[in-house]
Amino acid sequence: MRFFNEKAQGSPTSSLDHANDRDYPHTGEYDDDLHVECPPHTTERKLVRKIDIHVIPCLCIMYLLAFLDRVNIANANVYGLAKQLHLTGNQYNVALVIFFVPYVLFEIPSNLLLKRFKPHVWLSLNMFLFGFTTIMEGVVKNYSGQLAVRFFLGVFETGMFPGAFYLIGMWYRRSESQKRFSFFFSSTTLSGAFGGLLAAAIGKMDGVAGYAGWRWIFILEGCLTVAFSFVFFFALPDFPEESKWLTSEEKDYVSARLRVDQGRSARERQITAKDVGRVLMDYKVIAAGFMYLGLIVPAYGYAYFAPGIIKTYGYSAIQTQLHSVPPWAAAFGFAMLTATLSDITQKRAPFAIGCICVAIAGFAILITVHNNGPLEYAALFLVAMGAYSAMPIIVCWFGQNLGGHHRRSVGTAWQIGFGNIGGIIAVWAFLAKDAPKYITGYNICLAFTVLSIIACIVYGVGCWAANRRRDRTPVDIGLTEYEKTEMGDMNPEYRYLL
Repeated sequence: MRFFNEKAQGSPTSSLDHANDRDYPHTGEYDDDLHVECPPHTTERKLVRKIDIHVIPCLCIMYLLAFLDRVNIANANVYGLAKQLHLTGNQYNVALVIFFVPYVLFEIPSNLLLKRFKPHVWLSLNMFLFGFTTIMEGVVKNYSGQLAVRFFLGVFETGMFPGAFYLIGMWYRRSESQKRFSFFFSSTTLSGAFGGLLAAAIGKMDGVAGYAGWRWIFILEGCLTVAFSFVFFFALPDFPEESKWLTSEEKDYVSARLRVDQGRSARERQITAKDVGRVLMDYKVIAAGFMYLGLIVPAYGYAYFAPGIIKTYGYSAIQTQLHSVPPWAAAFGFAMLTATLSDITQKRAPFAIGCICVAIAGFAILITVHNNGPLEYAALFLVAMGAYSAMPIIVCWFGQNLGGHHRRSVGTAWQIGFGNIGGIIAVWAFLAKDAPKYITGYNICLAFTVLSIIACIVYGVGCWAANRRRDRTPVDIGLTEYEKTEMGDMNPEYRYLL
């Protein structure tokens, strides 16, 4: 019996009663005779569409605003932020890097608090706080104030990305997940495009109420985030078992279909320090962190410095903002195309590595070609398309391969937290003294994309070897259902998606 076989990819049918037994007589697809029957008043397709409507739009808008508040400093800098705050030398880079200190440290604690306080409470609270912090960024007077608001922005944004990925993973089967993950993650590309358009418009408010245009970027975008935080307190979804918009039959069915695909989640079980240690002792988990780290460097390098790079091609401030939009839009389209193909083929590694190669091609052009604005601008398309299409595949691949609430909660937070160390590296890769060619920055980004490919190979081979080893092991080795649930994806009956 295979954990991820033809039966799992189709629409299971038959008795729901087995899946609902609270005494854990089965563990999802760990038992070949377990099937799940959709409630008679609906179909699986309709129910998944209902989940899509309630889950994905809220999380996409939430993360769009979070990413917008995080990187709008790049748009603000085009309008003179550094000059008006009298930033000298590498002080602008320090203001960028201080965001990542709490962002890296608090990822795992944030996911633990997400489970304790419920997603709609924890995520909307953090959304209000980072929106308010963004408003404060618009009224800072000096370098010290800029450092303070960037630090607290990192504190309050730390749970947005891993929390949302974790939540999506608790609603969808692995065969359904990549398109949803990529659509959610592509909020970053939409945010980049939206941010460029907003900055071009808001920049014209320069001088209104005595504030410079760059200040209005922070103030208005922060106010938008705060407004949505109140809406999302009521609109954000919790876990399937706690949803208010599903009937009891639908809740049971959604939970059961996930157990068929992923095994029991042990949602009600508290996560301990020993759980964290056990998860981090798995070398595949460490490799997953490096997969993400290798892409964070070029991704944040692009997000924070693309407007400045584009400006060196001879555009005005407003033209720079407008020219920053098309690469983000192209990245969104390419990410959705690769995600769709990945779900159709049920393969992750080939698409992740292929997308990374697209980014490598872009950096190769930027390193070797100079004084050719149109070609260099085209290379930025390749960088954005490759990096921002590979990242959601990598996170989805790893997150959906983790079995159970405790392993998924810790593992996804580790991957995002460790990976975001790359943000610290990225902001020091592109220094003012290296403009306009930024050869050092492009070389650093190229090196880290190669690191990501190597980590993808290590992780993929590890999953393949585990599957092969388990295929050769007798299925019934006397484990109790409690032991299987505790083991999550380490259960010998579990099969990883490649």
